[in-house]
Amino acid sequence: MTYKTGTIHEFMAWTKQVVQEPIAGQDVPKQWFDSSETAIQSMSSEISAEAMVKLLSQENIAVLQAIGQQQPTSLKQLALMTKRKESNLSRTLKKFEQAGIVSFSAGEGKAKIPHLIANRVRLEIDLTGAHSAMSIEQRSPQ
Repeated sequence: MTYKTGTIHEFMAWTKQVVQEPIAGQDVPKQWFDSSETAIQSMSSEISAEAMVKLLSQENIAVLQAIGQQQPTSLKQLALMTKRKESNLSRTLKKFEQAGIVSFSAGEGKAKIPHLIANRVRLEIDLTGAHSAMSIEQRSPQ
């Protein structure tokens, strides 16, 4: 897969150019990333854009928001916050980990602390073929 890296300002400038001159976008990659690292991570994800649509249910987005806003210190605490069963939550978070959205660190005892490591997920679903794509924007270190 080919892609282009650049800043949001470069992407905006390119988009304006393509609007004015559609031919300018003809041979340019359709996927833009903020860095090569983000591109590589997105391409290495085992989760397709279509699978991500299913994974990003309202209930699962609430889980990600709880991790980002409330910073639980264990899966058990997150399960209590979100009123979800710990086993189901663990399976869901493993999928988010594979996609590069969540990571875990060691907590007290056997506890795993979930961390939200992405700010944004962008999906592009090709309704006429197999050219769907997904990109994940990583959070800045705090």
